[in-house]
Amino acid sequence: MENIQNITVIGAGTMGNGIAHTFAQHGYKVFLNDISGSALDKAISTIETNLDRLVAKEKISLEVKTNTLDNIITTVDLKQAVASADLVVEAATENLDLKLKIFKSLDNYCNDNTILATNTSSISITKIATALSNPERLIGMHFMNPVPIMPLVEVIKGYNTSETVLMQIMKLCESISKIPVEVNDYPGFIANRILMPMINEAIESLFQRVAGVKQIDSVMKLGMAHPMGPLQLADFIGLDVCLFILKVMHDGFKNPKYAPCPLLVNMVTAGKLGVKSGEGFYDYSTSRKADQVAKQFS
Repeated sequence: MENIQNITVIGAGTMGNGIAHTFAQHGYKVFLNDISGSALDKAISTIETNLDRLVAKEKISLEVKTNTLDNIITTVDLKQAVASADLVVEAATENLDLKLKIFKSLDNYCNDNTILATNTSSISITKIATALSNPERLIGMHFMNPVPIMPLVEVIKGYNTSETVLMQIMKLCESISKIPVEVNDYPGFIANRILMPMINEAIESLFQRVAGVKQIDSVMKLGMAHPMGPLQLADFIGLDVCLFILKVMHDGFKNPKYAPCPLLVNMVTAGKLGVKSGEGFYDYSTSRKADQVAKQFS
């Protein structure tokens, strides 16, 4: 894109490293920032592994892999990371206080023309924008996981987001082979406003013993052509993340239909978070693949 060349990604976790990978693969210069040096090292290792997989599948050449890695610079220094950024994409933990702290810093460190984006999956863009002296330059860019593969970017316009910023981000998404879809700023946006109640209802059906884990997922895969059942998808997303998003929608709309199922609350309290913890609705103790139903649901 003509006026966006240098991009900073804040947060080197699953979403952050995927966003950095995607921009770098499409020729953008990327600063990847995190407070942890080990997290940055892990992110680069993950990006290299994912690029090797694409090379093996003949999706990209070795030259593209090399250029992609060369386009990424890592740093723990936020001020350095954003000094020359045309766009900053925040992909830190889904925590409002943390995001407000980050954007207050960005308001001080960034050039006045720098576009600021958040990859939040549910937190109000308008609320995050209260940390900025110029809220018109903040927009939501909700990438889907895995970022290098999934084509959708949910582009969320806050109450004050300018039309100019919106148009720039829509064009930018197209330049990295993504399909941007514009939505407005309400709890859960569109993706999670529809997805999370479905996942919650699947958990409620399990809680009420209407059917077992494999049966519920099989019905949705075989009957609705979903590539992954809702319970396995919840494990993949993270049950803690699902719970957080449901709470955001429940608090935002004050509607009981968004209330998290008690089983979901208990599982998160017990530390059964899905793939990331090794156990959720399925057992991942030996592999990320959901081979066995977790013991309590057998």
